Amino acid sequence: MTAAIQRASIHLAALGLVLLAAGSQAGAGPGRVPDLDGYEKLQVPEGNNVAYVTYAEGVQIYRWNGAAWGFVAPEAVLYDADGAEVGTHYAGPTWESDSGSKVVGRVLERATPDPTAIPWLKLEAASSDGPGVFHRVTFILRVNTVGGLAPSNAGDAVGEEARVPYSTWYVFYRAE
Repeated sequence: MTAAIQRASIHLAALGLVLLAAGSQAGAGPGRVPDLDGYEKLQVPEGNNVAYVTYAEGVQIYRWNGAAWGFVAPEAVLYDADGAEVGTHYAGPTWESDSGSKVVGRVLERATPDPTAIPWLKLEAASSDGPGVFHRVTFILRVNTVGGLAPSNAGDAVGEEARVPYSTWYVFYRAE
């Protein structure tokens, strides 16, 4: 088995596990939301419905400043429920779709259901441009996170970067 096929198999297996864990939410549509029991502060306001759902795999980038690791940016690939690549996620935080749209978010709330992973987030769309799946997005949830925490060991030199693998599920909402 070639390395590329092996990576693709691992990716699809991971995607399947995330979607299985999400249950019927994987095919989310208007009116369907992820299970936020115990994390009500992440609920989006009424009048906003699920518009699009992606699974993301990538890295959280950190930089050593001599005393601590500081967050720099995310870098991830976005996938739809069928495992097809549909966009990217990068600094801003920004989500850009292959369909021509882009949304930039602003963090409103955080929750930490898993202390070994980056927090779940509720973000408000600061801007949403272009035609496509992110057009008119109002809120974004980051849920079911795995990994991505800053390294626990000190860096070797000021300016050193660490790229920590993570995966998550992004849920995009639009106002009715």
